[in-house]
Formats: sequence, C-alpha cells, structure tokens
Amino acid sequence: MDTVHYLDGGTMQKWNGECHFGWVLGGRAIQDVWIRPKRPAPSTMYGTTLRIYDPGIDGWHIIWNDPLNQDYSRQIGRAEGKDIVQLGEDSRGLKTRWRFTEITANGFHWIGEERSSESDPWQTTYEHLARRTNPEARSGAK
Repeated sequence: MDTVHYLDGGTMQKWNGECHFGWVLGGRAIQDVWIRPKRPAPSTMYGTTLRIYDPGIDGWHIIWNDPLNQDYSRQIGRAEGKDIVQLGEDSRGLKTRWRFTEITANGFHWIGEERSSESDPWQTTYEHLARRTNPEARSGAK
C-alpha cells in the first residue's frame, strides 16, 4: 500500500507498507494487520484490527490496536452505498471516521479522518491506497 500522512501546516509524509486481511475465529470475524516498517516512530506502525459482525445492530464492532505506538480505536462499521464507513473514538479521545472507498477485488482507498467534537469539520489525516499483490490468492488459484 501507499500511504500519505497529512500533518498540520499542509506538510505530507509518504511511505509504503503492507496490509493483510483474513477471516478468523472460525469465519466469525475479519482480522487485518497493517505494517509500515523501517521508519522512525511514530511513522513505524505494526497494528491490527478485529472486525466482528453484530446482527443486532446490523454493523461491525471494530477494535484497532497498534502496540508499538500505544494507539487504539473502537468503532462501529457499516456499509454506506458502495463504501464501508467506521465511526468511533481513538486513544486521544478524538472522533474518528475511517472510510473504505473505491473497493474492488484487487484494492481499495482508505481515508482516515478525525475531529475534536461533533461541531468540528472532519480533517483527513491519512490515506492508504492498497492493491492486491497476488490476485490469484482471492480465487485460491496457484
């Protein structure tokens, strides 16, 4: 994946990383691992997300944790049209919105946004452009 981090003052940091998605817990949850190696902290990231579907709310309970940077977030995720939108709070108490857009069988665009309160506008902080490096893996082809 290609990542852009938007900093205050209009500065941007760019780097590459990887993400891995898979069904876990007997097919009852999705776990993904996000890796941005070989950068000085806090740009280095080794985190994981656990997404568990709840039919009672017709949504996903989402728990993100990056133990290296002591960063975590809890969110609720739902489909909105062709996108997946996750809303919650992060470890600093900021409101978060993570959006998966432009979803295809071979990639997606992830947009991370935050704000201090409901009356504040959303500010984009991160974007990830992910692409499948092994398209045959989806179909099980060898």
